[in-house]
Amino acid sequence: MTWMWAAVAYLCGSIPFGLLIAKAATGSDVRAAGSGNIGATNVARVAGKPAAIATLILDALKGLVPVLIAARMPEAPPMLAPGCAIAAVIGHCFPVWLGFRGGKGVATGLGVALALAPLAAAAGAATWLALYKAFRISSVGSLAGAAVALVVAIATADRYAVYGLVGVALIIVLRHQANIRRLLARQGG
Repeated sequence: MTWMWAAVAYLCGSIPFGLLIAKAATGSDVRAAGSGNIGATNVARVAGKPAAIATLILDALKGLVPVLIAARMPEAPPMLAPGCAIAAVIGHCFPVWLGFRGGKGVATGLGVALALAPLAAAAGAATWLALYKAFRISSVGSLAGAAVALVVAIATADRYAVYGLVGVALIIVLRHQANIRRLLARQGG
């Protein structure tokens, strides 16, 4: 049962909303412009703020919905929802439909965090917003938001939710390696 749920969560996560929204808004492929990423930040560059907001919401929902459903399954093993959370973020980052080349997992990570540890999700989102407003570098807010969400989850959520959010945070950090190198070289994120 767990593998079936993880596969469904992966497929939900792999829906390329950013690509579809940017294509509908501009007729162009978001992967051919900006960072080449399908996430909300690059959609904002390519298709504007309304398209980016729609991408953010739908990318969060594709993580939230399968995790909420898994969490409410009768007699579900305790790692089912956290496993689905990790699978949904992997689906966003490595979608089968796009040759396993997707986004960085931040918005989908927000969605799964809302399902697993709502206070942690709120803290992470507030951190992203504050740092993005201060520095105008999305990766700074994303990485700090993931770290803050994890710390808050450790203090407020059950251990299984924390396990899932550790996996999600690791994926987000790995997907931001190039940004981290640029930030460390003081080139901006």
